[in-house]
Amino acid sequence: MDSALPELSAVELRRLIGSRQLSPVELMQACIGRIEALNPAVNAVCATDFGRALDSARAAEQQVMRGAPLGPLHGLPLGVKDLQDTAGLLTTYGNVRLRGNVPAADNALVARLRAAGAIVTAKTNVPDMGAGANTRNPVWGATGNPFDPSRNAGGSSGGSAAALAVDMLPLCTGSDTGGSLRIPAALCGVVGLRPSPGLVANDARPLGWSVISVLGPMGRSVADVALQLASSVGFDARDPLSYPVDGTSIWPLEPVDLSTLRVGYTEDFGLCIVDPEIRRVFRQRVEAIRPLVARCEPLALELGDADRAFDTLRAESFVAAFADTYRDAPETLGPNVRANVEMAAAITLADRAWAHLEQTRVARQFARAFEQFDLIIAPTTPVTPFPWTELYAERIDDQAMRNYYHWLGLTYVVTLATNPALSLPCGVDEHGMPFGLQMVGRLRGDAALLAAAQSLEQAFASTAALARPRPDLQALGMPRPELKSIVTHPPLTEGSAPAAAGLNAV
Repeated sequence: MDSALPELSAVELRRLIGSRQLSPVELMQACIGRIEALNPAVNAVCATDFGRALDSARAAEQQVMRGAPLGPLHGLPLGVKDLQDTAGLLTTYGNVRLRGNVPAADNALVARLRAAGAIVTAKTNVPDMGAGANTRNPVWGATGNPFDPSRNAGGSSGGSAAALAVDMLPLCTGSDTGGSLRIPAALCGVVGLRPSPGLVANDARPLGWSVISVLGPMGRSVADVALQLASSVGFDARDPLSYPVDGTSIWPLEPVDLSTLRVGYTEDFGLCIVDPEIRRVFRQRVEAIRPLVARCEPLALELGDADRAFDTLRAESFVAAFADTYRDAPETLGPNVRANVEMAAAITLADRAWAHLEQTRVARQFARAFEQFDLIIAPTTPVTPFPWTELYAERIDDQAMRNYYHWLGLTYVVTLATNPALSLPCGVDEHGMPFGLQMVGRLRGDAALLAAAQSLEQAFASTAALARPRPDLQALGMPRPELKSIVTHPPLTEGSAPAAAGLNAV
């Protein structure tokens, strides 16, 4: 078995499987070996399904040998974010109340990816109920950043990002409300796409018409993300925002001539608090991009009180999801979830109406900006990764944050606009930690955004200071038991949850 197999891109692995040069069983065994070797150092993977995954890989191999039709993700191991239901596999949401939850069915996204040939292999770690951009919870513990496990991996898709960064899995799923795909991608040096609302159907969103929460793909390259996205899209009657989309309109990506692009850039969208170091690094990236494109000009936006608008819309969504649990079993909810629900107590109907009006104004500001530009770029995060022991960044540029997610302003203002946004790994910051370039495209222009990002990724690939950074796997060293030090209950064992085929706890 080639231990370097997991380091190949998902696109290349799928090509090798389709041409009978690689067995899905060999790939699965290599990924399992990588998880067993490296997960103790970062704690990215939580529940695993190795037994069923190997069975599925054997079936996938037989399909190849029979010459049967193969799906676009055929035989590729998949990590699923632990906020997304997986049939027969523990899905805890990082929450003590759900420590034994084994769903009977996949959610819509997982079902689509299985239908495309992906093999669910493991769940990836999340903050408690996905609240916050630091992946730590009382069930599985904390996920360490692969570049320095004492620092945070971002969230809420932190487990997916860290698993990808050390090549445990070729593809992982994510989700994004205020930046949960983009932030961990930036902090771990991988690619995460927040798609346009409705592009990827979500049958589990409590507020069916809300546009602030989406599901999306994560990978180690733009092409890998596009491949997964193409298998994720389409109409689902359970999601009123979803609409018919042909995946071939997304994958394969069309080449983009960077010299034709008009790029607008902003360090802070006119209102976000950003560390001076991140501003310096971003300016360097702007200067690297400037000679490659037709125009690269500063962007001025008037976004009003976007912070307050996001506060209100976020609180509304948390009340919809957690009000009953907050009333009946508040002790089972983490502090971040409780803070959002409690914030809603002071919000009036007039506040909600104002917030929706303000969001509409923000969206129209972005629409006007895209009359002048093809692409908008900004930093993804305002600070270098901080220690995972700190729940959130309490101060940035010597300014106190209003709440636990205020530091995510660079991503949640784009959430309000609803435009697709991608974090592209782009070298490292002044601390040697990954730097993510946030790229924003036109609403429902997801394919064009991915194509432009791939061209920029290719242009940067030959320059060490701009290419995707890779963690030093040797430096990860021994297991990090401290990553599980915040666990407040005995670790899960196979016998502590309802029986499920292939259920294991990492």
